[in-house]
Amino acid sequence: MTFKRPLAPTIAALALALAFYSCAPAEPVNAIEVPPAGAQPGPGLWQLSDGDTTIYLFGTIHVLPDGTPWFDARIERAFTAADTVVTEVDLRDTDRVTAALIGAAALPEGSSLRDFLGPQDRAQYEAAMIDLGLQPNALDRFEPWLVALNLNLLPLMQAGYDPASGVETALVARAGGKSHAALESLDQHVALFDGMEQAQQLSYLNLSIDEVDEVVPSVNEMVTEWLAGDAAALDALLNSDLGAETGDAYLNDRLLINRNANWAGWIAQRMEQPGTVFIAVGAGHLVGAGNVQDQLRQRGLLVTRVWQ
Repeated sequence: MTFKRPLAPTIAALALALAFYSCAPAEPVNAIEVPPAGAQPGPGLWQLSDGDTTIYLFGTIHVLPDGTPWFDARIERAFTAADTVVTEVDLRDTDRVTAALIGAAALPEGSSLRDFLGPQDRAQYEAAMIDLGLQPNALDRFEPWLVALNLNLLPLMQAGYDPASGVETALVARAGGKSHAALESLDQHVALFDGMEQAQQLSYLNLSIDEVDEVVPSVNEMVTEWLAGDAAALDALLNSDLGAETGDAYLNDRLLINRNANWAGWIAQRMEQPGTVFIAVGAGHLVGAGNVQDQLRQRGLLVTRVWQ
């Protein structure tokens, strides 16, 4: 099964869930295959270093079932050694992040999301909302991109995924006195979505509507492959059909490839400063064509996977 939307749920959806939804997970997830304790290689971790700088790259899942065992010995050693923790966006103030997302996505007074949908898309959207236990008009006051994030996220929460158990949230809680940094400012992160033309936002929403029934089984499979450390299988799940449709290609470039290039530039500059840095980004950024590691190698930096 292929999950076409890149990085679903996104880090933005994680921030949205942490501050906007108070519901507890409905039931435990039982469709994830957890490797036996001590199994190798575990979730993907990469390293680049020189004489006085070490940077770890860890591929994350933004929303997980409570108790998912991912913090293995490799990751613990790297994280403990780090003096700085870096995430895609600073999630320590989730209320602020969510307020920015919701504020940017608010439609003008008198406008309604469903007015932008054609008859068939509207009927399918309303059916999806009802299936999620929501009134069809529940998200009418928001732009299509924010509604798409909700359609990525809500099925997972109803299936037992807990935003508070996401990797970034757990790492921030463990960070103690470590310094924090972010690869993107809050304004940059919001603009990724809010800066899309309306036609592209509607394409994103329609992809989300089409695949709402696939969210849970697809992410279950994705988490299974992530826990097993199978980068090729993750690539196939996340990226194999991207580009098959115009909307997919646009989203792939906007949410993955262009950001990977920007982050590789940030990392290359950070290598000029001493210290140990632990960078946690969505696993989709570290697999497939144009991933962060490949872009770092193009800059002449040696990146190796940490297996043990």
